[in-house]
Amino acid sequence: MFIDSVEIFVSSGKGGEGSVSFRREKFVINGGPDGGNGGNGGNVYFQVDRNTDTLSYFRGHKHFKAQNGRPGEGRNKYGKKGEDLVIIVPPGTQVFDSKSGELILDLLDVTQKVLFLEGGKGGLGNVHFKSATNQRPTYAQKGLPGITKTIRLELKLIADVGLVGFPNVGKSTLVSVLSNARPEIANYEFTTLIPSLGIVNVGDYQSFVIADIPGIIGGASEGKGLGIEFLRHIERTQFLLFVLDLANYRDIQEQYKILRLEVGRFSKELENRPFGIMFSKSDVLEDAENLVESFVGSLDFNLKKHTEISQCYIQKKADDFGGEFDFAKPLFALSVSSVSGANVESLKHLLYASLKKSRG
Repeated sequence: MFIDSVEIFVSSGKGGEGSVSFRREKFVINGGPDGGNGGNGGNVYFQVDRNTDTLSYFRGHKHFKAQNGRPGEGRNKYGKKGEDLVIIVPPGTQVFDSKSGELILDLLDVTQKVLFLEGGKGGLGNVHFKSATNQRPTYAQKGLPGITKTIRLELKLIADVGLVGFPNVGKSTLVSVLSNARPEIANYEFTTLIPSLGIVNVGDYQSFVIADIPGIIGGASEGKGLGIEFLRHIERTQFLLFVLDLANYRDIQEQYKILRLEVGRFSKELENRPFGIMFSKSDVLEDAENLVESFVGSLDFNLKKHTEISQCYIQKKADDFGGEFDFAKPLFALSVSSVSGANVESLKHLLYASLKKSRG
């Protein structure tokens, strides 16, 4: 099961108590104190592992605690340090304080192992309290307590391109032909119930990651449908691709306006992300080209027809991706058929070129 948000309780270990002990050896008169220190409590770490891609493990595990330090012993023996706790999470996991909502950690790097909570310090044994005026100290320090926090883990998938569209408009089919991902595909709405990632290869040496999320519907920002619940997974994307269905009962102008509205209500930052437009199922309607041309002309997109790619429009200022972009408008608009393969390769190259441009 895909889990992308969970609340857990995490504690570092308590420090061990210092020892109260005195030397007891034959022929040693008035042996002094020899109580050792307690061991430090175990630390809590977060480690990123690319081999996991969900927080489902935490669904049945809510309490996580590092080991306590062992108490000190006589003969100046120090207690053993408590064993550290390492919590494994997928890349893109964010750690929030449940009470304040503060973002504490944003775990992206797969090599990261981050100290989250330090264990309590072990107490000093009575040997440390010996002095000229106190030859026989009968006390030692207790270990310091560990730190306990209630935290919320949220997973935001890491992808370069995020797909946005209504249910059953062909997003999953597109991902399956563009990448190595194999999402569930069926001819009914809300087939996609969880986000999925795929790697898109462009030529022999270039690639990027594409993310598919459940379809968005009107009113999603108010809790309707499934897509808004997973929009967090495209917050990290550098580029959005709005997928408009030419064969849908909603016209493409309506689809576009509702999708832009719902994305903007969810996040102003996401609303300002560079984007492109793809028209799916271009092989279904005979007048698909006229519909696309009418849509592009009805809105102030500042697009022109591409000279080499059929049913493709790019920004006039872009000059075939050699000039400057106006990121407030679509970088391109392209008709694609995932079934026949029409313009699929062109879409790969347009997305890759747009990513390079949006990265600066």
